[in-house]
Amino acid sequence: MPTDVIMPALGMAQETGKIVRWLKAEGDTVAKGEPLMEVETDKVTVDVEAPADGRLAAVAAGEGEDVPVGQTIALILATGEEAPAGGEAGPSNAESQRRDGAAETRGRRRPLASPKARRLAAERNIDLAALSGSGPRGAVLAADVDESATQSHKATSELGTVWRRMAERTTASWQSVPHFFLERAIDVTRLNAWRETARRREGYDRVSHTDLLVKLAAAALARHPRVNARWQEGTIVPSERIHVGIAVAIDDGLIVPVVHDADRLSLKDVSARRVQLVEAARAGRLRPDDVSGGTFTISNLGMYGVDSFQAIVNAPQAAILAVGRIVDRVIPVDGAPAVRPAMTLTLSFDHRVVDGARGAEFLDTLAALAEEPAGLVD
Repeated sequence: MPTDVIMPALGMAQETGKIVRWLKAEGDTVAKGEPLMEVETDKVTVDVEAPADGRLAAVAAGEGEDVPVGQTIALILATGEEAPAGGEAGPSNAESQRRDGAAETRGRRRPLASPKARRLAAERNIDLAALSGSGPRGAVLAADVDESATQSHKATSELGTVWRRMAERTTASWQSVPHFFLERAIDVTRLNAWRETARRREGYDRVSHTDLLVKLAAAALARHPRVNARWQEGTIVPSERIHVGIAVAIDDGLIVPVVHDADRLSLKDVSARRVQLVEAARAGRLRPDDVSGGTFTISNLGMYGVDSFQAIVNAPQAAILAVGRIVDRVIPVDGAPAVRPAMTLTLSFDHRVVDGARGAEFLDTLAALAEEPAGLVD
């Protein structure tokens, strides 16, 4: 029997996946385990592998289409097999059982359209189903897509999945999480000196201030486990491990890859992992595991010349650290004014998990570690 190609679930809360690109064309021979298509979720883009050897057939979803998890989107035919009557894959048994009547439009057959029309529609974010085709049997042609684009007077572009999801999550967090904020300027003379010394060592040449803060925050979280907890169903749930997320700006929005077990890694390993995650994020190659499990987040806007800012808690986490730029300031040293490099740290907390006193104690520990990092950032 033909093997179904099904839209996979790449995350616990995922409902749909967007087909970014087919890596094989209908009629091509494929091998089991060979990359078949690129799928985008709300966080990452991954390659989906072919589930069997054979020939790709009955492709029922085009590039740019959002498809419900569990829906059959193509078939792989063994030698001598033919596609079912109708020429397109239908929903799998699992998908048919899972969907209810309200989701029936998700599983509709894709409209007839020429390959060029599909490509143009995907590039211009045009819904083929909304167009009246002028081709045989009502098929949508490239000219129909061009005409629709010409007649459209929309001033805004279609938002990507990552941006929409970011907007939904930040809105939900701001509306449901009772925030409070603590701010402190710290002297980073020793932190800067340690970084410059470290960067001369083999394997440390790409160490950044963010790497140092990941290491220091992990140490502070180990001393203040309440900050490494989350609010869940009316109670405080502690996290057994320390996973520090790093907010990364990409063209499609904001994404937070995670340095897992940051407290157990050396500074060299933290830096290498951060470089790997940031490069993968900007190339759209993060894996689901790369963005899952975070217990604390760091957002650094210092490189943009920002002095300080207040970040929105990355729920269900209890806290997020906002980092400003390093700038020379007059600071009292041994009772006399001195010009020293300083950085402003602003912590946002979920008041359901952390109260003011606990938050202040955590900030004091983090500031002390940052002002005297020796022994922790080895």
